Amino acid sequence: MALHGLLSVAADDPALAAVVEAAGSATLTISGPAAVQPLAVGALAGRTGAPVLAVTSTGREAEDLVAALRCLVPADEVVLYPGWETLPHERLSPRADTVGQRLAVLRRLAHPSDTDPTAGPVSVVVAPVRALLQPQVPGLGELQPVQLRAGDSGLELIDLVADLVAAGYSRTELVEKRGEFAVRGGILDVFPPTEEHPLRVEFWGDEVEEVRYFKVVDQRSLEVAEHGLWAPPCRELLLTDDVRARAAELLTGHPELAELLDPISRGEAVEGMEALAPVLVDRLETVLHELPTGSHVVLCDPERVRTRAHDLVRTSLEFLEASWAAAAGGGTAPVDLGAASLRELDDVAAEAGELGVPWWGITALTADTELGAGTVASGFEPAPTYRGDIEAAIGDLRNWARDGWHVVLVFDGHGSAQRAVERFTDAEVPARFVSEVGDEAGIVQVLTGRLGGGLVSSDLKLAVLTEADLTGQRGSLTKDTSRMPSRRRNAIDPIQLKAGDYVVHEQHGVGRYVEMVRRTVNG
Repeated sequence: MALHGLLSVAADDPALAAVVEAAGSATLTISGPAAVQPLAVGALAGRTGAPVLAVTSTGREAEDLVAALRCLVPADEVVLYPGWETLPHERLSPRADTVGQRLAVLRRLAHPSDTDPTAGPVSVVVAPVRALLQPQVPGLGELQPVQLRAGDSGLELIDLVADLVAAGYSRTELVEKRGEFAVRGGILDVFPPTEEHPLRVEFWGDEVEEVRYFKVVDQRSLEVAEHGLWAPPCRELLLTDDVRARAAELLTGHPELAELLDPISRGEAVEGMEALAPVLVDRLETVLHELPTGSHVVLCDPERVRTRAHDLVRTSLEFLEASWAAAAGGGTAPVDLGAASLRELDDVAAEAGELGVPWWGITALTADTELGAGTVASGFEPAPTYRGDIEAAIGDLRNWARDGWHVVLVFDGHGSAQRAVERFTDAEVPARFVSEVGDEAGIVQVLTGRLGGGLVSSDLKLAVLTEADLTGQRGSLTKDTSRMPSRRRNAIDPIQLKAGDYVVHEQHGVGRYVEMVRRTVNG
């Protein structure tokens, strides 16, 4: 929350003031630079008392918005709700970590006071439009995670294994991927899809003695997991008795789908089984039905969101028409899977109206001819881009400070922020490194954080610059080098490859290694 004070300093901007005043209204559109988006969403989040669903056009934009919002509101109250990386009708299951992250968000929305390590209120849910348009199995927030803590007793290992299998986990000899578990004597290894490392649960009889993280590479134990094991389901279609019965019934009439229906009817998870969700459950609903009362939907850059939604829906329908199911039935789909198709954005907006969920937008359009009636324009303009011309930046900073402006400089790292303070001080610019934005005029406040871009408002006498504005080099806000190992583990030595080994080529993708040949080129 290093930038939380910025919301107070910028509160008098017409667009941000309208956001606060109109909370609860069915519709509102504000216009301004892209950097206004996190400020507007943050201002609304502190007003409604219910989560704000901020919708972006792509997953990368969603991740960047999450990074910016976590500097404006409590970081643990901002969550990302990702979309599947597969189409609804593809015979491919979404990744376990994607499903786990989605289910953890839904569980937290449904039970914010639960005893899991991610419990707590949610202020903002950021989702790419794909996640908004995709129908999903209802009631996913009610799915029970498998929880264990040191000191728990009266547990039967066979019951825990059954619970993990029911939650979509696969039993293996050695845990290497998310969604897997292994049992060795009195030790249970589980890799929850929401964790960075798998966890090892050690039993003494029927009591949990210890829960530790461990490394996938060498299977060596790491530090103790204070919160214990919290393993949410890693599939959105669980093999309940009802689902298995429906699969068995369908199998008798559609033997061409036996490759999927037969293992499902026997309670075995199979790749791509989520594609049959429309015929294995009663209904599918959008994520809007999972939002608590009082929630708002805010489209960030509605024009881009609408264009992206149109492309996604068209692709989804084209894939359905030429899907594996149609091919299996000789050109006629044996079962109707249309209910899983991505919804039209207008249909989702109409559904929001029926549910009483306000539908807002933050547009980058500024021309009067492009804006609709009732749109509130922000007084902010994009900050100047200096492209490394630090002398020009120093001149502007000096003038702003002299005229009593609020000036905030946001740097990605602590080191670059400290160096900037030193340089500005040498240039006789009143600058100070701060931990949080305060209501101080005439001083350049320098701090670390994440913002997509800077803003300037002459009416408010407020200037916010980012490191990218100064250097001209913009990167992803979510780039995190803290987890990069100093030396790559488990690196593959090309000399050790054998004919037939699977490899991933940088340009051509997955293939099989054939041979290595020595050639002479140009002597």
